Amino acid sequence: MQQAANQTENTQALVVVHGGAGGSRDQDDGCQLAAGAGLDRLHGGGSALDAAVAAVVALENDGRYNAGSGAVLCLDGESIEMDAAVMDSTGALGAVACIQRVKNPVLVAQAVSRTPHWLLAGEGAERFARVAGFAPHHQISERQRAKHDRLMATLATGEAATPGVANRAFADYWNYDTPRTFQPCDTVGAVVRDGAGRFAVAGSTGGSAPSLLGRVGDTPVIGSGFYAGTDGAIAVTGIGEHIVRRLLAYTVYGWIAGGMAVQEAVEQGVALFPQEIDVGLIAVTRGGAAMHSNREMPCAQVGA
Repeated sequence: MQQAANQTENTQALVVVHGGAGGSRDQDDGCQLAAGAGLDRLHGGGSALDAAVAAVVALENDGRYNAGSGAVLCLDGESIEMDAAVMDSTGALGAVACIQRVKNPVLVAQAVSRTPHWLLAGEGAERFARVAGFAPHHQISERQRAKHDRLMATLATGEAATPGVANRAFADYWNYDTPRTFQPCDTVGAVVRDGAGRFAVAGSTGGSAPSLLGRVGDTPVIGSGFYAGTDGAIAVTGIGEHIVRRLLAYTVYGWIAGGMAVQEAVEQGVALFPQEIDVGLIAVTRGGAAMHSNREMPCAQVGA
């Protein structure tokens, strides 16, 4: 179980990142490097949003987290579908869902924030990525392949691969081009407060396994997986099908805007869910930052 808070009472720049509820604290080093990358971006003149994106790019490139280079394989053993989102307190908002064949979905989400739209999905999102200058990328690592093999073995035993869902459901509603055959719902995220008191959030996920083709979780859904406003920024990780029902990011943001202390707010947000549902939050506000999860959650915080 992860809970930590470092309260401050000033407008010191802060970057907080997580590597996914249910991850290993052995991966805190990658989160520390990612948070440092975000802070470096701020010191280099970047905005709060630029810093959040830089931190998430570092996590996407790490390969140990379920995002970008570490994204899980879909049930067909070949497809990789990813979601990402960005938002800041000055009005920027962009997201992609079910995007394939890109290296850094969070960069595509940031590019979407500059268009007339806020969310692009599937083939349209991938086509947009090419127009925006992002090269095709589809690489299956040995780590991803090993995870997929373990998932297939779990499905074959009858042990539930997803809490509360019968394995048979994935076969009954199979929607891949390949024949039916027979991993976690992780996300990475960053929240930032810059020296002027502006806030931003960025998140990215390699999706959920097992899942049907086209599944979208909470990561690109505003108010569920992420939210940023003038009172702070929130990033959520866990099982999206449960998180969206609670509009968790916006719910926690509302508590903070109403005067609740940030640590109390993230703890109360996690407490909305039964213990068997993985969930975690990170948040930054005017007064400080906090992180809390009902599972181990790699994380880090830096400030200057």
